[in-house]
Amino acid sequence: MRLPDPKLLLGSLGARVVVNDLGGSGSGEGSDATVADGVVAQIRAAGGEALANPDSVTDGDKIVQCALDTFGRIDVVVNNAGILRDKSFHKMSDDDWDLVYQVHLKGAYKVSRAAFPHMRDQGYGRFVMTTSAAGIYGNFGQANYSACKLALHGLSQTIAASRLMGTVMDEKAMDLLKPEVVSPLVAWLCHESCDSTGGLFEVGAGWISRVRWERSQGAYFDPAGFAADDVQAAWQKINDFSDATHPSCTAATMKAIGGNPHLSPE
Repeated sequence: MRLPDPKLLLGSLGARVVVNDLGGSGSGEGSDATVADGVVAQIRAAGGEALANPDSVTDGDKIVQCALDTFGRIDVVVNNAGILRDKSFHKMSDDDWDLVYQVHLKGAYKVSRAAFPHMRDQGYGRFVMTTSAAGIYGNFGQANYSACKLALHGLSQTIAASRLMGTVMDEKAMDLLKPEVVSPLVAWLCHESCDSTGGLFEVGAGWISRVRWERSQGAYFDPAGFAADDVQAAWQKINDFSDATHPSCTAATMKAIGGNPHLSPE
């Protein structure tokens, strides 16, 4: 089985697709309409329906309106726009930070925010955020990219949530979440004898807990070719945390990928 072209997959499965791509460089300069036009032509040649859209993701309402005007509804948003402005942290300029933020995070917010009311009203919708291991573990030279990629996870969790904390906790409970019960942890983390680094803690009302990423053993597929049906068949294994691991860096991700038995030995 050959792997499908990712640009064409949803169209081949029957989705009517708005292809949004400015066609700029990997660092965000310039534009080229032929990039999106070429994908649209391929989808149509295969019998699918597609339309090119040249708007910036920061104008997400225009992209969503394009889908509504053309196809009458919007069911799926895949936030995949991204650029790189890699610099070591002390050399990173405000422009390097701002442009990555505008494309990755603000763009995802703007498109999702524009689509959300329509999905809510029709009682159906799917948002897919493309993040990165760099957002989970960090990566040298990518403070801007890493921050935005983890923020996309927070955005997706909030979109998926049915209510905000302030609406499910009464005033008495909220009073327990005062800064005074957080600052002792902050003081300890700042102390020279504290050896914690890169930790994530949940704190409130006199409770302090450390949170860590947990990963299932997962399922391996032949990178030469597999399909959505194969993922569906392995879904239980992918979600099985009975023998979970606790990775702490991107190297652990690469080690897991390298353990794929379908990979040919060098």
